[in-house]
Amino acid sequence: MREGDLLRPDGRRVHWYDGGPEDAELVLFWHHGTPNIGQPPGPLMAPVTERGWRWISLDRPGYGGSDRREGRCVADVVEDVADAAAALAVPRFAVVGHSGGGPHALACAAVLGPERVRAAVSIAGLAPFGAPGLDWFGGMAPGGRSELEAAALGPAALAAQLESEEWDPESFTPGDHAALEGEWGWFGSVVEAALSLGPDGMIDDDVAYVSDWGCAVEDAGSVPVLVAHGEDDRVVPAAHGRWLADAIPGAEARFLEDSGHISVLLDAGALLNWLETHA
Repeated sequence: MREGDLLRPDGRRVHWYDGGPEDAELVLFWHHGTPNIGQPPGPLMAPVTERGWRWISLDRPGYGGSDRREGRCVADVVEDVADAAAALAVPRFAVVGHSGGGPHALACAAVLGPERVRAAVSIAGLAPFGAPGLDWFGGMAPGGRSELEAAALGPAALAAQLESEEWDPESFTPGDHAALEGEWGWFGSVVEAALSLGPDGMIDDDVAYVSDWGCAVEDAGSVPVLVAHGEDDRVVPAAHGRWLADAIPGAEARFLEDSGHISVLLDAGALLNWLETHA
């Protein structure tokens, strides 16, 4: 795995990760969840490597080795992605995002279009805040709901909420907990790394989700899009995925029974197969 930093025009440093052959037929750009860093997910690396693909990812601003960009919206991250890909000599790539990474993957598709993005996959991703006809907070576990409700009140309210709240284990299904006891226990390492420098990245992420994304998610339909969601997800309820699948022209959808927010990733091999066909 190669790592490095990209210096942005505003003086920020953005940390990138790059693995796989430089002449790969397909490059995947991974968008991590909240709170995570961009280190590529260990359980997915074997199936990606077996296909001969290349994997690139970033620490979003405020996480890991990337400097904070206070007040950023979801679409602001697209600039970092596009310039990092260009610096790594990757003209076109597919985007994949899990959880909070889903909105950022879809924003790349919406803003950059087919000239840069070959296909987009949102796994357990949020729909835009205030999406028409969607009860946006409905079905969320109490811990996650209170966090995002505080984010809607602003960064100060969210910071206070994060200081006082404790992790709600009911946010995850029994299947999620089982996945975390197995190979997806990998998440523990990236969550710990994400929070090691404080909550700024998490605060900026959450506020971005409940603000204007800075792009029209419907525009993501200019490239092939797959929306994947666990039916039992308690962090981002499946209604978000259904709204996205209906709102994005031509989007395909897979709703997995008996899957939650983490256990949905156990079907990642099938999602990679979809990319192999559509990207």
